[in-house]
Amino acid sequence: MRLEGKTALVTGGSRGLGKTMSLALAKEGATVIVNYVHSEEAAKQVVEEIEAQRGKAFAIQADVTDEDSVKFLIQEIYHLSGNNVDVLVNNATGPQPELSIEQSTWQDYEDQLLYFVKAPLLLLKEVLPAMKEKGRGSIINIGSEVVQTGNAHFSNYVTAKSAMLGMTRSWASELGSFGIRVNLVNPGFTPVERHQHVAADAIEEYRKQVPLQRMGTPEDIANAVVYLASEESSFVTGQSLSINGGHTFSI
Repeated sequence: MRLEGKTALVTGGSRGLGKTMSLALAKEGATVIVNYVHSEEAAKQVVEEIEAQRGKAFAIQADVTDEDSVKFLIQEIYHLSGNNVDVLVNNATGPQPELSIEQSTWQDYEDQLLYFVKAPLLLLKEVLPAMKEKGRGSIINIGSEVVQTGNAHFSNYVTAKSAMLGMTRSWASELGSFGIRVNLVNPGFTPVERHQHVAADAIEEYRKQVPLQRMGTPEDIANAVVYLASEESSFVTGQSLSINGGHTFSI
């Protein structure tokens, strides 16, 4: 029970990687806040799964790209759990269209920056006072290996995920003296619900490029998040950790 007594907020926690992270954090004793925007039933199901395993969780609807909504979320967390956020997992994402440079507009870039830069900033500003008062906290940003692979026709997404890397390192430098750690987890291609349209041969082609010769699972990513949330990583901050079977190397 590495996270007993801690409260963890997982944005976009109702499906995909977010769901698996929520379950893994709860298994280690954390009270988990499953944040969602539209997937109410899915979020409730995650909470029910956690409670069935004798864990503790709450589902809270909030748009993490909206300042007022974020303020409500953090207040509601304290109201429901009686505790402030100890672990913040910035996982929420929106649509990820693949566009050529000719097709791309500045709005397409802004749409990605909303989730990967604005939302983490809004959330950090709200949880920071309590973390500073406690003298501890763990911020875990969910990045992507695309920062290293530089996927074509995906520059809007790649650019926003790249911004998370610099943001993570700057925050780690600024907050280290307060006992607050900030790290970045970079999943490789990890099939979840949103990838149902991806052809089997495309998945197999990717797998062949992975030194460990298998696709990653949501549990692989969740295990890294649990580690960074726990005291086992108490001397780890400002790091970019790639969880992709060696498909790329961390930068």
